[in-house]
Amino acid sequence: MSGAPDRAAPGLIGNTTNNNAARPHHPTSEVIILNNFHPAAKTTPTIPSMRTGAALVLLALLLSACGNKAKEAKPGQALASVNGSEVTVLQLNEELQRAGVPASQQDAASKQLLQALIDRQLLVREAEKEKLDRDPKVMQAVDRARDLIVAQAYIQKRLGGMQRPGAAEVEEYFNKHPEFFTNRKQFNMNELVIAASDMTPDLKAAADGARSLEEVAVWLDTHKVKHGRTQVTRSTADLNPELSQKLLAMPKGQIFIVKEGERAMLISIAEVKDAPVSLEVAAPQIEQFLVNQKSKELAAAEVKRLRQGAKIDYINKSLAPDAAAAATPATASPAAVAPAAAASDDADKAALERGVAGLK
Repeated sequence: MSGAPDRAAPGLIGNTTNNNAARPHHPTSEVIILNNFHPAAKTTPTIPSMRTGAALVLLALLLSACGNKAKEAKPGQALASVNGSEVTVLQLNEELQRAGVPASQQDAASKQLLQALIDRQLLVREAEKEKLDRDPKVMQAVDRARDLIVAQAYIQKRLGGMQRPGAAEVEEYFNKHPEFFTNRKQFNMNELVIAASDMTPDLKAAADGARSLEEVAVWLDTHKVKHGRTQVTRSTADLNPELSQKLLAMPKGQIFIVKEGERAMLISIAEVKDAPVSLEVAAPQIEQFLVNQKSKELAAAEVKRLRQGAKIDYINKSLAPDAAAAATPATASPAAVAPAAAASDDADKAALERGVAGLK
């Protein structure tokens, strides 16, 4: 078993969200607020993250809502009426649960999420008027979403009785992986970020001959190549052991190049220092990592059991797997590392691994 609980590290690229964008106006729609969840009912603090979260929930659940008819009655206390179709407490509670809103912020979040539900109701009804809910692509997407939700519910039910790892198991993992904890190292790295198209042979030659990243920056300035500077921190808990050993073996200041999509990065290690983590600090993340790993193993075992009891015939023989692949379900791969802190961090880490792995 390899891997370790991830440590949050600053991402290279951030996203900005305009949380003050004006809400869409619906001049021909009748919206009646039946409870005290109108945004003007009282002054409440703005929660930008909840506005963004509400938008994501709206997009994620819009298709699944397309099959509902306005005339259908919804159980639960009504909070608002949109052109005669009710928005209920049960719907709002579902949104709050999905958004993971803490109790201290539920009042303000409820007002914002109710507005998102109203927006969804308006969009769904207009989609139904244009018969988009009968569009084959939409129907296929709805069927796929339903299958995924039902399959996930089944797996969660099967995993409901899984025992969480005890203190002894957590401590055993801690002791078996000193490179992630007691002997953890931290890499502080400097980067020059440029467009991938600007990574020319001349620039590579200049980087090969440079004694520092600063010399490369001077070359970029002289040749009028646009670039940005960033600093990145990674640790032996973030990276796989092979990659960590390569970084540890590099002399301070050595430059290597990483290409990722439309950008390229020239990176050098500025400092490597000890960054030990105690069992007390690491225990919660180790426990969650072990839970996730056990969940994946049990899910894979259940899929394998179902496959063994099923009669599966491949009409298109060219798509039939070989015997070895057929015995291994697609979900069987155990986690190689602990859950990542953020998607952008994952992308940067993967790019770093590919770049370092290519060093001679």
